[in-house]
Amino acid sequence: MSTSALPMSAIVGLDNVDPGLEHAVRAQIAEVEGLLREAVKSDYPFVTETSRHLVEAGGKRFRPLVVLLAARLGDPTAPGVVPAAVAIELTHLSTLYHDDVMDEAGLRRGAESANMRWTNTVAILTGDFLFARASEIAADLGTEPTRILARTIAVLCEGQIRETVGPGPGDSAVQHYLRVVRDKTASLIGTSARLGAMLAGCPAETVDLVTRFGEQIGMAFQLSDDLLDVEGAPGESGKHPGTDLLEGVRTLPVLYALDSVEPAGERLRALLRGDLRRAAGLDEALTLLRDDPAMDRARASLRDWAEDARATLAPLPPSPARRALEALCGLVVTRTG
Repeated sequence: MSTSALPMSAIVGLDNVDPGLEHAVRAQIAEVEGLLREAVKSDYPFVTETSRHLVEAGGKRFRPLVVLLAARLGDPTAPGVVPAAVAIELTHLSTLYHDDVMDEAGLRRGAESANMRWTNTVAILTGDFLFARASEIAADLGTEPTRILARTIAVLCEGQIRETVGPGPGDSAVQHYLRVVRDKTASLIGTSARLGAMLAGCPAETVDLVTRFGEQIGMAFQLSDDLLDVEGAPGESGKHPGTDLLEGVRTLPVLYALDSVEPAGERLRALLRGDLRRAAGLDEALTLLRDDPAMDRARASLRDWAEDARATLAPLPPSPARRALEALCGLVVTRTG
């Protein structure tokens, strides 16, 4: 089913949004979908097929939504707003192709990952192709948007390198992880808000404010994914519970569990430090982790980031756009996929 046929609440989990805003944003989301499919076309049909693989697998389109909602603080009909949302989503999709290669992932958005369906080389080059398409669209938006997106792509890459290398001697594993989240997830969502507001002609102080909001909601968005990997249902999150554990990604709940010295968590810590691919290892670890205090700590961190994001919006005058952005703060806390 096309997202354009869904109510706003079904698309992004928002309740009681302004009907006029719902109608307008739903129309723009449909426009984004159409332009995404056009942007990934190539003269070489095979490249079109590989590039459309994740576009057609769906996704929440959270980052384009942030672009469109931030733009409603200014002139949402400004010509660069929808193309910026497309460039942002293409950038995000390109990172997914690369991430799946590095993580040796077999599933993405409920479908076979590109690296498994084809090869690692094809997945990497497809990701590069999407980066190029995003840059091409950004170039038509002007020098400053192009610079902002290029700078963000550099931060994304730095975050991936930081994650690959791991924390240094004496570094806090939790703080290192949060820095990786800031670089790999929050930076692009912050840029989504920045470009939306900037291209809609918002004042500089509003642009700075929603950029900060985007970074904070981006932190919360990733931490909610961390929790979903432990307790989400396979059909809700697009991947099987424990995927991050099997791929060796130590998310916030795992890091909190490993940081504990409570005797009751000794068995869980042993499993998390061992090979979870052995029989029943993953299932036992997930069962123990779901009942561990580490989950409550991770939920508290998620709520803190979401509340910080909500508080950041306080200086804005009341409006349907502000209420919709505030609703995102509740969405990332309660979402299940």
